[in-house]
Amino acid sequence: MNIEQIATHEKLSTAPRFSEAARFWFRLGLISFGGTAAHIAIMHDDLVERRRWIDNEDFFHALGHCMILPGPEAQQLAIYLGWRLNGIKGGIVAGALFVLPSMFVLLALSIVYARFGSLPWIAAMFSGLRPAVLALVLLALIRLARGSLIEPLQWAVAGGAFIAMCWLHISIPFVMAAAIALGFILSRYRRDSGPPSLPGREASNVNPAVRKQHLVSFAKITAAGLGIWLAPFLALSLFARDFPFWDQLGLFFTRSAFVTVGGSYTVIPYVAHAAVSKYHWLSESQMLDGFALAETTPGPLIIVVAFVGFMAGFRHFHGSIIMGIVALLLTTLYTFLPCFLFVFAGVPFIDWTQNNRSMKAVLSLVIAVVFAAMVDLALFLARGVLFPAGTCSFAKVDWIAVAAVGLSLFLLGMLKTKVGAVIVLSLAFGIARWLIRL
Repeated sequence: MNIEQIATHEKLSTAPRFSEAARFWFRLGLISFGGTAAHIAIMHDDLVERRRWIDNEDFFHALGHCMILPGPEAQQLAIYLGWRLNGIKGGIVAGALFVLPSMFVLLALSIVYARFGSLPWIAAMFSGLRPAVLALVLLALIRLARGSLIEPLQWAVAGGAFIAMCWLHISIPFVMAAAIALGFILSRYRRDSGPPSLPGREASNVNPAVRKQHLVSFAKITAAGLGIWLAPFLALSLFARDFPFWDQLGLFFTRSAFVTVGGSYTVIPYVAHAAVSKYHWLSESQMLDGFALAETTPGPLIIVVAFVGFMAGFRHFHGSIIMGIVALLLTTLYTFLPCFLFVFAGVPFIDWTQNNRSMKAVLSLVIAVVFAAMVDLALFLARGVLFPAGTCSFAKVDWIAVAAVGLSLFLLGMLKTKVGAVIVLSLAFGIARWLIRL
């Protein structure tokens, strides 16, 4: 049984046709504003709550795995869910459409930025979008707590993780590692202290033929990924000017994709520091402008690396838009290609851990850390949205933003308005508020 057969065997009876799923992933790529928490909220709302293509337990089990992989977990979750629904081609389409719309939007914005500099209307759109993003995160928190935080231990871990991240400023990978270790310790203690389990109940023996198929699939996936990764290097070495620059760019973003565990929260600071201080691809103010541009596009926040790549090529080749575009495309490829490899290669492991008591215990605590990170993000967003002056006092509250958050919550939570419609309204609100200077 190969990876495609596993997908066909295990996908839900309500799984959609490939064309129907592809339309969903394309729409998601266009409306997935708001960062990781909002992306997860949109996927859960559509795939689990509304369409019922994915089971709630399967969704959060996969999310737990994606949280401990390097790279952006929201895109990896989309790849896995696409695979569950339609096999390898479904995973490729889901992962690609999660990134490509935002990449093309950011490409256009990067060209405008390179020619004309920072644009105030972009900041206005971003300010209008923030209340809707905060509402999406709050709804995601409610649904996550209601659907997955069912044990007192999970709430205790979520509280401890929040204190560690928010007050002690401990990075997410360290908090995640502590939760994983605690999960293994507690699962072992419970197993030792509880009644003996029947053979084969926790994890069935893997048939040697199936194991061989898994190894063959892993080898094919790795070979295909390596070939795709090497092809641009070969072409650039033969035809491009200044190959050492391209070599440095490609290796850096490949390394970033492999070593930064914890998703966008850890990738972005790492990339920003190296791009500004080590490689001098862009200035600190340009990096901040890149964040603002990335926030106004759909897709994962880590898409800001595409802007970094564009500016690196643009500046290195003395204002060449063409070289900036090439650098942007290569940066996007090197950043997101490993996500596909991690997910496709790890599919058998995710399937095996679905019925493994120890791993389920560990992943339940990983979900608690995800919840704590989302609470931390919600507070960060709330400070920026509700107190734009930077002072958290009643006198400094932006009551128009408060009303916008409340309206977004009402539209999304009570009226079940589509996310895309709320985002369009929010962007229009931001522009209108800027024009009349409210």
